[in-house]
Amino acid sequence: MFNQTDQMADIRRIAIVGSGLAGLTAALLLQRNNLEVTVFEKSRGPGGRMAAKRVPGGSADIGAQYFTARNPSFLEFLGQYAGESSFGAWRGRFGYQNSEGKWESFPDEDRYVGIPRMTAITRKLSETVELRTQTRIQRLVPDARAWVLQDTDGRSHGPFDAVIITAPPAQARDIVTNSQLHDLAAELDDPVLHIQPCWACAAYFKEPLSVSYDAMRCQSDVLYWVANNSSKPGREDSGQWWVLHANPEWSRDNEHTCAEQVADAMVCAFQQVAGCSVKPDDAVTHRWLYAKSSSTDNPGFRWFGDQRIGLAGDWLSGGRVEGAFDSAEGLAEKILSL
Repeated sequence: MFNQTDQMADIRRIAIVGSGLAGLTAALLLQRNNLEVTVFEKSRGPGGRMAAKRVPGGSADIGAQYFTARNPSFLEFLGQYAGESSFGAWRGRFGYQNSEGKWESFPDEDRYVGIPRMTAITRKLSETVELRTQTRIQRLVPDARAWVLQDTDGRSHGPFDAVIITAPPAQARDIVTNSQLHDLAAELDDPVLHIQPCWACAAYFKEPLSVSYDAMRCQSDVLYWVANNSSKPGREDSGQWWVLHANPEWSRDNEHTCAEQVADAMVCAFQQVAGCSVKPDDAVTHRWLYAKSSSTDNPGFRWFGDQRIGLAGDWLSGGRVEGAFDSAEGLAEKILSL
């Protein structure tokens, strides 16, 4: 579409679709190099899968449960742009079931969470970014050597010299397909097949449970992960909120099961994992259609220079929260190096 020799010479305005960690990271790294960036978010606020759900007495992290910081620049970035008070180490007891069903402790590693909830990080990161919420981008329309973004309400935004899409692969493919970029859409067919769903349930127990671990990766026909959300720093719950994540296979099989039945099945499985018969006093659910990728192909990011379109997200870099940062950092460096 664009002349290959002119890829970067006049890239000054960039649109970013999605305000999860990848989108906000890319925005801040490009902004500090004097590029003009606008972030578009379909929801009411930023966060993506670093999400928390309002529950009686506070909130529960229903998406990403924690993050590591193996890349030294990740903590440096968070400290600079989100502030040291927005996150901290989770000193919980972590256990997992081995292939024989026996419990073992997780390897020692620093694990961090947002304080007082995971969204505290993305809320802080978004404060110095031009963020347009409740704006679902539907397609990109070429305008000379730039792009105009059209949303589902028929509004136009731009023009922009380049576009970065940080939405999950299925949503990214919809955008580029609607934009008649069929070759680019075909590049997303395989990633879409590898994205897995996840049912999440937050269960409240007025009386704290006596469980050996605060977080458990389990061998269960229903559950993959359970965690005592109230054990995280900065939570001041009366009682305990436990967050349960179903495994991908069960989540896919129960994609259309009603939320009440899902909660009942997940709580029953949790009782078996935790070795208790106590019923929760409250429970809320959330269905993630696009939770994580099972692909082992991790290019980090994608940049299509002829179209001036980039793709970033944790699904391109191992699936972890830190992977979203690594992906966005790599794409930003690529754009700035052109």
